[in-house]
Amino acid sequence: MKARHWAEMGESTFVLGIWMLYWIHRLLGRWPFRLCLYPVVVVHWLARPLVREASLQYLARVEQTTGALGRPPGWRDSLRHVATFAETMLDKVLAVSGRYRFEQVRTEGREQFYEAAKAGRGGIIITAHLGCLELCRAMAERRGEVKLTILVHTRHAEQFNRLLKRFNPDSDFRLLEVTDLGPATAVALQERITAGEFVVIAGDRVPVHASQTVRVDFLGHAAPFPVGPYVLAALFKCPLFLLGCIHEGPGYTIHFECLAERVELPRGKREAALTGYARHYAERLTALLKRSPLDWFNFFPFWDQAHVSARPHQ
Repeated sequence: MKARHWAEMGESTFVLGIWMLYWIHRLLGRWPFRLCLYPVVVVHWLARPLVREASLQYLARVEQTTGALGRPPGWRDSLRHVATFAETMLDKVLAVSGRYRFEQVRTEGREQFYEAAKAGRGGIIITAHLGCLELCRAMAERRGEVKLTILVHTRHAEQFNRLLKRFNPDSDFRLLEVTDLGPATAVALQERITAGEFVVIAGDRVPVHASQTVRVDFLGHAAPFPVGPYVLAALFKCPLFLLGCIHEGPGYTIHFECLAERVELPRGKREAALTGYARHYAERLTALLKRSPLDWFNFFPFWDQAHVSARPHQ
């Protein structure tokens, strides 16, 4: 696969498509929705060789590392991978609109996180392009105990935010578009964390503009990971939580985990410390993928990204 930065891939999900997903399901139900969806998934899979190759590369590596699939992956598994992503897009819209069956969602490890939220302590939440994170947002709003600001590396944040507001005008979470974590962004985020809010950052996407990354082992191969979440948590002296959402049983499991009460970056050992935090994140992400291997939605050459400012693996 030709190495490319993920941001060069373009967006394959558009507002019109999201609306169509929502209304097909609302008018016809889940099974008729699937009958309409699967031909589209097959055409997309056939027409996008890079999606196929990236999916098969990931599935092969998750199987080699965890044995989660139980067999060497083939084209049927890749099709299931893309179909899982498509169905998850529907669940995202249903979650935001309040139409998802929330009784099908279970949570684990949330006690420490909600204790911090109730005490008015803000923090950094590091997540991934994993499952249906909109369920986490929707359930946080239903409880009314957590305020979230989601950082997105895209120029379409404003358009997507308007779409979410149309589905749920009372929504209280915010999308903040960033291309890098400069001083102005850091000041704005610190104000929100000081006010007891939580800032959500994806730990599995290299920033659009060149910035520091570290290479750590992920599914048996070195991959670049951004250090921004750990730098911010150290700067703001706040806890760092992991948040994941995966398919399990008839619905989803939302997973909370405290990665660090305080992120420490000692002088003279900063590089090694950042590598350690990124390695720990990659290990915990792998544990979630072992439970639900089709839930990771990075359809680009993740291990071979170009145009990144990566430091050697230590």
